[in-house]
Amino acid sequence: MAAPGITKRSDGLLCATLQVNGVRRYVYGKTEREVKTKLADLQRQVATAGSLPDPGRRMVDDLLDEWLSATKPTLKAKTWADYDAVCRRYVRPAIGRVKLARFTPNHVQALYASLQAKDYNRIPDQVHDVLHRACELGVLWRWLAENPCDRVLKPTYQAPRKEVWDHDELRAFLEGAASHTLYPLWVTLLATGCRLGELLGLSWADVDLAPGAVKVRGNLQRIRGEWVKSTPKTQAGERTITLPAEGVTALKAQRARLAEWRLKAGADWQDGGLVFAGLHGQPLQPSVVEHALARECERLGLPKTTPHGLRHLHASLLLDAGLPVPLVSARLGHARPSITMSIYAHKVGQDDRRAADALARALGG
Repeated sequence: MAAPGITKRSDGLLCATLQVNGVRRYVYGKTEREVKTKLADLQRQVATAGSLPDPGRRMVDDLLDEWLSATKPTLKAKTWADYDAVCRRYVRPAIGRVKLARFTPNHVQALYASLQAKDYNRIPDQVHDVLHRACELGVLWRWLAENPCDRVLKPTYQAPRKEVWDHDELRAFLEGAASHTLYPLWVTLLATGCRLGELLGLSWADVDLAPGAVKVRGNLQRIRGEWVKSTPKTQAGERTITLPAEGVTALKAQRARLAEWRLKAGADWQDGGLVFAGLHGQPLQPSVVEHALARECERLGLPKTTPHGLRHLHASLLLDAGLPVPLVSARLGHARPSITMSIYAHKVGQDDRRAADALARALGG
């Protein structure tokens, strides 16, 4: 027999109610203890907010729709597209049809567990970030009494150590890939540490070969079949990078190559002013660059890398040479040196002998 205030439904579930200012809310559970715990939670929420949340008949899908719509004007196009993809691929299929009135931390924890069971690596962490942000809006609008993501075991993600080529492998690549059409782009990635999207959007107006420098002003990315050029996420992303002699040589070779292609293309040339473009002046597809680099690595018998891997190699070479982290961070366009430290901590701390030597000099007078 159920305790006072708790009734048993025909489907076997136990139920209790709480009414505040004419709004009634039901809680359900398989045991009296579960129902009492949920009822106590609801009473604490009322004591804090002064009223019951009113989700109506809305579901998690509705919350995601409203959150994506509300944040779209404030986010970079790529960031918003990534959030939408996470919702579409992982959140909606699992819990999209759950009513907000019955949405609990259990639903969230079960979603994380299912993703972790599939060895999705970073995906559970990304899902948590997106779902937490959406639920914050639900709390703000009083659709949710609290953020269920605050009461779960958050997925943990530790970025794998970035493995890069050694000097012999780098030399083999530079010598073996020199005749490839994309060689100037790859060398410029190595020489600047830029993200691929930053170089794909680089225009000749932002290149000065006399002192040897490029100005990074944004990204060119392919989003849902459309080319989108956006500004950097932070002020640090907009920067001027000084080139080594090899970088200047690569850009000069690229300029000469584009001049040849322009003559061959004639009226078909698409003059977008891009430094790195296709045979008709069109933007380069990131996937084309990535696949070509992978094939070249295979041909040369080198460990496979990516355009982003060349960026990591750039940073590793500078840190190995003893350059200060803030300088490397500024060159990479990181918002804070702490970001650089978190990614390359193994590089920064690998030569501890210098620290010991410095202490020895100080202690020895």
